[in-house]
Amino acid sequence: MLAILATAALPMVRLSVKRKKEIQLHRALRQMRTAIDRYKDMTDRGIIPRGAPEAMGYPPDLETLVTGVRLLGTLTQKMKFLRRIPVDPMSGKAEWGLRSVQDDPDSTSWGGENVYDVYSESPGKALDGTEYSKW
Repeated sequence: MLAILATAALPMVRLSVKRKKEIQLHRALRQMRTAIDRYKDMTDRGIIPRGAPEAMGYPPDLETLVTGVRLLGTLTQKMKFLRRIPVDPMSGKAEWGLRSVQDDPDSTSWGGENVYDVYSESPGKALDGTEYSKW
């Protein structure tokens, strides 16, 4: 009897774990995208340096969002946008696919000019049938 209950409960536990990871993935993507948007807004408003012309006001990489950028008109003040690069809950690594403004919207190779968007590199599918890499 106990074995039957355990067998019935196992799929529910797996579903619950997957749902929790998907929520964490949504949160991590939103956190990084918000940081990218804040960086872009601050360059557009002239609060932080624009950087290379081809960057179009976007960060050169994710690490810049963590290490910070010197505020214009100051010698030492820095603006940081992330405390750390979040871990992709699907892979367990702080590694993400990157897109620049110059890349095609569905591109899986990063041109390296700037970071316009991020996506999970996990090949898995969500509970709703969509691919994590398309979120």
